[in-house]
Amino acid sequence: MISVKALAHEIRQSRTSAVAALNEHLDVIDEMEGEINAFNIVNRDIAMESAQKIDDLIASGKDPGPLSGVPIALKDNLCTRGIPTTCSSKILEGWEPPYDATVVERLRSAGAVIIGKTNLDEFAMGSSTENSAFGPTRNPRDLSRVPGGSSGGSAAAVAAGFAPAALGSDTGGSIRQPAALCGVVGVKPTYGLVSRYGLVAFASSFDQIGPLTTTVADSALILEVIGGHDPFDSTSIPSPMPDFSARLNEGVEGLKVGMISELLDGVDEDVASRLHEAADALRDGGARVESVSVPAVEYGLTAYYLIAPAEASSNLARYDGVRYGMRAQGKDVAGMNAITRREGFGDEVIARIMLGTFALSAGYYDAYYGKAQKVRTLTRQDFDRVYADNDVLLSPTSPSVAFEFGDRSDPMTMYRCDTCTIPSNLVGDPAISVPFGTGAHDLPVGVQVLARQLDEEKMFQVASFLESQSEGGTKL
Repeated sequence: MISVKALAHEIRQSRTSAVAALNEHLDVIDEMEGEINAFNIVNRDIAMESAQKIDDLIASGKDPGPLSGVPIALKDNLCTRGIPTTCSSKILEGWEPPYDATVVERLRSAGAVIIGKTNLDEFAMGSSTENSAFGPTRNPRDLSRVPGGSSGGSAAAVAAGFAPAALGSDTGGSIRQPAALCGVVGVKPTYGLVSRYGLVAFASSFDQIGPLTTTVADSALILEVIGGHDPFDSTSIPSPMPDFSARLNEGVEGLKVGMISELLDGVDEDVASRLHEAADALRDGGARVESVSVPAVEYGLTAYYLIAPAEASSNLARYDGVRYGMRAQGKDVAGMNAITRREGFGDEVIARIMLGTFALSAGYYDAYYGKAQKVRTLTRQDFDRVYADNDVLLSPTSPSVAFEFGDRSDPMTMYRCDTCTIPSNLVGDPAISVPFGTGAHDLPVGVQVLARQLDEEKMFQVASFLESQSEGGTKL
């Protein structure tokens, strides 16, 4: 599988063409998409037009940009002008946004070719990509198992070779967890580093857009392209973008790494073994690796499932059958609203809206939502304390390898899939999942590297080292 950097270089040097590269990936999609279901839509005609424009620019002596001709898939909760954006929900049936998300504009400006929109858990609410109006996505590593979620379509598309890279969104682990289960690299950036303008909101104080790729270097490159200040996003950080690629080959000698002890509780033995092997590799590379305690993360799952649904209950109130998307028939406006929402939303979305509405209701706000926000503050304080003596932190990405369809039918069992990833979303810190060997059933295991806010450079440095060591001592 060719990397983003290598393919863009080949196209810019006219050793191959953007049209040829697109056709190669479309052939793979034609061969395997029927059994994987990674895409909600494949933009064949639009993508071919874009690829031809890239080739024309190169033929005229112009440089289309660092992603010249590279096919990239987009999670179907990113707005694309004139192309349906469904969030894998019936309620957005037929909706075509009048504008592109900022990240989509930046990809196109860098020469990328948008190949299609990928499947997800409806409105990004899920950890398995089973909750989609378009049916589940299957894991290319084992078709009987889930790809993770909610960016399961994006992770599956990269793992299957449908595209060298994809964008996903991460609210509680929705990039990193499917990356781990599908054996690819997935990045959640610092909150505010990447514009959320044009991302259909789930929980606005958590949501972040990030890349899924086959290599750490490719993720660094794409983050450099899509990141940076955006005046259309009030939460966007007004600071220059660092060169994330600069430290990729520096190694880890002298770095201090803390392994979060609380995030090993409840983790399957095969996953824990890979994490300890990753720690040993870091030690062999000259890093100091010690166990550290971040006590508040034990309450992260509970806090998240109060705050995020509360924000969702507000954000999803706009889907009422009046302004856009699906509209059911009712005796009056109130009846139409109710029927539209009942028929348009899936069960998981309805459950989270109800949970969030309850948490915000009179008499319960202080008891639930207010306390959850205090946990968020305590988590921030605990991370600050640990980072005072550590450069990065280490944990599993997912407590288990990819599980079979229907194996997590109990909601709490499913929610626990995000135990290791949610803390980074609560505090807004960056984190990356890197494939590191395999576990049960010969399925991929992801190791998570966490860093303090705006320290993606060090995060990528450590992740790149682990990537270079992942074939030593572990079975790939």
